[in-house]
Amino acid sequence: MSPYFAAEDLSMFGRDPWWLVVVKAVFCFAFLMVTVLIAIVMERKIVAWMQLRIGPNRNGPWGMLQSLADGVKLMLKEDVVVKRADKVVYVLAPIVAAVPAFMAIAVIPFGPSGNEISIFGQRTTMQLTDLPIALLYILAVASIGIYGIVLAGWSSGSTYPLLGGLRSCAQMISYEIAMGAAFASVFLYSGSMSTSAIVEQQADRWYILLLPVSFIIYIVTMVGETNRAPFDMPESEGDLVGGFNTEYSSIKFAMFMLAEYINMVTVSAVAVTLFLGGWRAPWPVSTFWEGANHGWWPMLWFIVKVQLLLFMFVWLRGTLPRVRYDQLMKLGWKVLIPVSLVWLMAVATVRALRNEGYGFADLALYIAAGVLVLLLLSFVADMFRSKGKEAGGAGEPGGEPAAFDPMAGGFPVPPLPGQELPPVPRRRSRRERELVASGGTDTPSDGSLDGKEASDD
Repeated sequence: MSPYFAAEDLSMFGRDPWWLVVVKAVFCFAFLMVTVLIAIVMERKIVAWMQLRIGPNRNGPWGMLQSLADGVKLMLKEDVVVKRADKVVYVLAPIVAAVPAFMAIAVIPFGPSGNEISIFGQRTTMQLTDLPIALLYILAVASIGIYGIVLAGWSSGSTYPLLGGLRSCAQMISYEIAMGAAFASVFLYSGSMSTSAIVEQQADRWYILLLPVSFIIYIVTMVGETNRAPFDMPESEGDLVGGFNTEYSSIKFAMFMLAEYINMVTVSAVAVTLFLGGWRAPWPVSTFWEGANHGWWPMLWFIVKVQLLLFMFVWLRGTLPRVRYDQLMKLGWKVLIPVSLVWLMAVATVRALRNEGYGFADLALYIAAGVLVLLLLSFVADMFRSKGKEAGGAGEPGGEPAAFDPMAGGFPVPPLPGQELPPVPRRRSRRERELVASGGTDTPSDGSLDGKEASDD
């Protein structure tokens, strides 16, 4: 490996006694569960505040125990099993969706990889474990969780859950490719797939500053991966009733909701680890407080960053409307994947030049040349596109709009580019509607108004 790559030192892991491993595993589980309970209440409170209405305020002080009450209510509700469902797969699907959501947190560092803390007199790291291929492990675990949603939609024996499961599968494929490219950019720049090593590489500058395009791509893809608004197409109530979980109730339905929120926490923790410095204190604090990155303090900075990203999820849900499914696929395949691949090649080029010993001036020269070439190609493409528009034709902006029948296939469809919907008939005035309904003699249809005007003349 090149000397410019990070040296992975994972010797601190794998030395804990068995009881300490159990304590860490229970802590990771409890951290996810408590964060989910807080996130549900926070979401309902914040969305209510954004929409100028009253949120939960009955269960507990200020309604803070609302999510706990919801969990108890779901567990006590009747567990209905659909008659036509595949019973085994129907029951296993919520488990398959929920279990992988817990697994990714195992490689997320809550603090430095050294023996910074003591638990019951045992010095240990603030991380359950780490792997030389931790990023690949996260991608693999995230891919398994989608099987629970797909199998839930198929095993229900109903049309709408099946459509929701297929939507979720297509959405996962579309957005996980771009997510993998964003991960690859971080790997190329840090020289390691170990999460602890990636955080160590951000001691001087966080990767959100060095790899801003990768951060933006990952933020978009993590919203799509978790099926959250505005990308909540697998469970869109308007056209799929409830999507893949329509036929589920009681504890099974609760496990799907639990998997969704745990995935939110997991992808937020991954974003913090890869781009926001992980457990490191923010820049102003780390400059004047030397102990900010030691002891138990790193866990505080990590939790604060995760909560900020969870607030972003809530903010998006309360702000943006749901996109159409064709817009969702277009964003994934025609925007995110090409941009992520081009950016990945740029990062690989810069990394190769740095390994060859080129200075900053040479790097800036190559980057400027690449930007100029891209701008030139964009200008040429826009020029040819404008010539095509000027030529005009049926269905083109420069010509007559193409004829479009929204009900040609038996169900309403949106118009394609260059097509226009037929004009909507205007509603009659209130006076004309009252006269028609009462059968009056002075309606324009029977010509009595003209006759009256003629007699007046």
